[in-house]
Amino acid sequence: MQRAELTQVESQLLSDLFAIVEEHAGESAMEVDREQVERAFVFSCEHHADQRRKSGEDFIVHPVGVAKICAGMRLDTETLCAALLHDTVEDTSASLEEVEENFGEEIAGLVDGVTKLTGITFSSRDEAQAENYRKMMVAMASDIRVILIKLADRLHNMRTIEALPKQKQIEKAKETLDIYGPIAHRLGIHAIKWELEDLAFSTLHPRKYKEIKGLVNQQREERERYVTKAGDYLLKELEALGIEAGIAGRAKHFYSIYSKMTKKSREFNEIYDLTAMRVIVDSVKDCYGAVGVIHSLWKPLPGRFKDFVAMPKFNMYQSLHTTVIGPEGRPLEIQIRTREMHDMAEYGVAAHWLYKEATKDASPTRTPTSCAGSTACSTGSRTCRTRRSTWRTSRSTCSRTRSSCSPPRARSRTCPPGRPRWTSPTRSTPTSATAAWAQRSTARSCRCTTSSSRATSSRC
Repeated sequence: MQRAELTQVESQLLSDLFAIVEEHAGESAMEVDREQVERAFVFSCEHHADQRRKSGEDFIVHPVGVAKICAGMRLDTETLCAALLHDTVEDTSASLEEVEENFGEEIAGLVDGVTKLTGITFSSRDEAQAENYRKMMVAMASDIRVILIKLADRLHNMRTIEALPKQKQIEKAKETLDIYGPIAHRLGIHAIKWELEDLAFSTLHPRKYKEIKGLVNQQREERERYVTKAGDYLLKELEALGIEAGIAGRAKHFYSIYSKMTKKSREFNEIYDLTAMRVIVDSVKDCYGAVGVIHSLWKPLPGRFKDFVAMPKFNMYQSLHTTVIGPEGRPLEIQIRTREMHDMAEYGVAAHWLYKEATKDASPTRTPTSCAGSTACSTGSRTCRTRRSTWRTSRSTCSRTRSSCSPPRARSRTCPPGRPRWTSPTRSTPTSATAAWAQRSTARSCRCTTSSSRATSSRC
């Protein structure tokens, strides 16, 4: 099949995908190979030709929808191709070898990472589900793009979940909150995390969702007017000091409001950060300068200033947070960050694809492999904690299955004389998912031994 042979619907889908690619072309560090993306699209059209979704629309709508989400994250050519092909091996007659022959080993590896296990008999549905989670995590450890495609896949499925039976909707929504929401949070991809949570919330608790949505909409115009008025005043003061900034409002998401009401036992009128102000500046120096200006204009609330620039969160989130008594004596939450920090807050690890290397000695662009490696290095010892926490949020049924994994091998490092030597304790291979992640916890405990006869133990 050539492009001339595509139907009108398929041609429009491809044009929509390339429109998103073109929209973000100037923001991405790597140019998308449109010819290769088009070949992947044609291959997917050929193999999904006779398939329909539960909604009755052509199946090709789904892989294109996933690819459009990936394009919105400014991902590379290989990721877009894998997004278009991610269901061909699982749901059609196409084989992984055929994908590799046509598109190369790298794209085939990504497709394999997001493909569920087939041809294996499991004793229960829960065991099969746990094994699929395990496969996804292992693939994610070698290439972070696997989980980015999987998150885009789940997001598009949640957007079209109404076509499924009610019980299936509930199962998918619970899985989204238990598994994919926390993964997106851990990776810092808040743009996807918030939408996943709101879609799952509306499916699981439609009445509460409509109630909160109605309460938020009641005074939305008043809150926006208040933030706009305060923002205009702050912008003039910043310009007077030579600080260039962009100011916008940030609306709190419905599931976040619901969580705060339930976990902290608050009424809706006790939540003051329904709409916050976000200040985007050019440099870290300007971040702290803007905070000084804000605190000179309005009195800050004690204990509400948080510096995530000097001390980033585990998912690489950076920003300055402060809450002040703003105009009209009302509390106002303000976030101050640079453009790079904002992109990291929205897209997490995917933001590595947005920027070119600044130094001449470095390669002109960040490749996906080096991006995954730099992410792992930057998180350091948090890697095991991230995976363990993700598994702890999964369903309890996963912990009852027989899936197992091995913690990192014990290592010892040689240190100069007079300095402590750190070693990892020996471990045995766990036989269940729960034991595996508990074992990872102990793997992070290190024993510090000095040259003296007395040894002391401490946590790493």
